[in-house]
Amino acid sequence: MRRSARGDEAAFASLYDATSARAYGLAVRVVRDPAQAQEVTQEAYLEVWRTASRFDAAKGSAVSWLLTIVHRKAVDRVRSAEAASRRDVAYHDANRVVDHDSTAEAAEQSFESHRVRTALAGLTPAQREALTLAYYGGYTHTQVATLLDLPVGTAKTRIRDGLIRLRDALGVGVGGETA
Repeated sequence: MRRSARGDEAAFASLYDATSARAYGLAVRVVRDPAQAQEVTQEAYLEVWRTASRFDAAKGSAVSWLLTIVHRKAVDRVRSAEAASRRDVAYHDANRVVDHDSTAEAAEQSFESHRVRTALAGLTPAQREALTLAYYGGYTHTQVATLLDLPVGTAKTRIRDGLIRLRDALGVGVGGETA
């Protein structure tokens, strides 16, 4: 390290050859991205080259000093990326334009949801239960019949009759248009 501090490129190359695999491995473990780890490792070696005169052998080995620099740079890179991500999210949240149509659409969906709940309340309990299982529960007619302990034909009839009553209550025509 002392020779590197005096500008001995051969000594620095020797240090690099002996330690670069460990330094890169540490950087990869911290930043979890090989390309970022290469950059971190390069920055660390550049700092070691520039500040080799500050190395104090009484405080520890050259490898420990080097790995400390690599670790510090890798952690800085992760923190910087996280801060940038937080800034991006905050920027997008602060500059999000509220679409007036989305507000109107949400109100309309709420109104429609209320209309459907009211129409469902007007069905017989048997029709409501069969429809709820089929359309909100995602069950097939056969599964609805099994769950309600009914013949399949009866389950289909309850679902069909419930749909007809819902259509009439909601004022929806055959083609899907509202009356």
